[in-house]
Amino acid sequence: MKLFFLSLTALVTFSFFMCAPSTEETVVSSISGEGTPYDYERFGKHWYDGNAELTGYTLEQARYGEIHKGEAALIFVTEDFSDTKHVKIDRPSSERNDQVNVLKLNFSKKFITGIYPYSMMLSSFTPLKDGKSHAPLKITVGSQDWCGQSFVQLNRDDKGYEVNSYSYFETEGDQNFNVGSTLSEDGLWTQIRMNPDALPTGEHDIIPGIFYQRLRHVQNPVHKANLSLYDMEANEYSSESHKVYEITYPDANRSLKIFFESEFPFGILGWEEETWRGSGENRRSLTTKAKRNATIRSPYWSQNRNKDRVLRAQLGLPTN
Repeated sequence: MKLFFLSLTALVTFSFFMCAPSTEETVVSSISGEGTPYDYERFGKHWYDGNAELTGYTLEQARYGEIHKGEAALIFVTEDFSDTKHVKIDRPSSERNDQVNVLKLNFSKKFITGIYPYSMMLSSFTPLKDGKSHAPLKITVGSQDWCGQSFVQLNRDDKGYEVNSYSYFETEGDQNFNVGSTLSEDGLWTQIRMNPDALPTGEHDIIPGIFYQRLRHVQNPVHKANLSLYDMEANEYSSESHKVYEITYPDANRSLKIFFESEFPFGILGWEEETWRGSGENRRSLTTKAKRNATIRSPYWSQNRNKDRVLRAQLGLPTN
């Protein structure tokens, strides 16, 4: 009996640390309510079906003045999140007062430059209690290559974002500072999936994407950017008409276009990130591109056996 109890305890404890999604019982309080764009039939049944959405992309990454082939993945899943600790809640049923339901994005990139590889991952956690919100509670980014590694974490409170940044490079070092309440580029990816009609347009102050900041070794917290949303006819990203969300940074010589489906669930078809260097006749640009291979819905946290590698092939991602 004692052995059985220990085994059961271990099983329950292990289940707390799996990255399983929110359960259907949490959806009513999260997505119902007057004034929100969500309805249970559409949003709830899609995002609270016990699966995550996994999408694989073929990546062409600009780095060191060249384009390098690689892979990218976007993983979207709902999650029970602590409003005070900014971590996944282990026991949602016993922590209702501190619980906020979020749409989590895990965004990974892998590519090789010459002899050495890059591995980068971003996570953002955007609350679903306000359908018009495009401000994640937390954003983290880790980047590793053979030179070293860096990690950045942004936590949002009533005053804005507290930023903690750690880097192998001396000029970046270990830093802690605050950024006022403003848009974050990394939060807009999730806003597309939640409610693209609420995407901000026009000129805004914005925190540039942390991937970009890490690769360029810059840490400029806020830039002016022009944001626009428009329709696009069939092109290399889709055989059907779709939408584009474009972010242009005039003073950073950079623009980002995110291509996504016009209809719910607004799947992301790909993206282009163009950066310019130099001036006059020496001005030149490089464009990072990613195109969707395939999307599947899957409880990936339980698919961790060798036999499950076939799912990576379905996403157009390497299996070795």
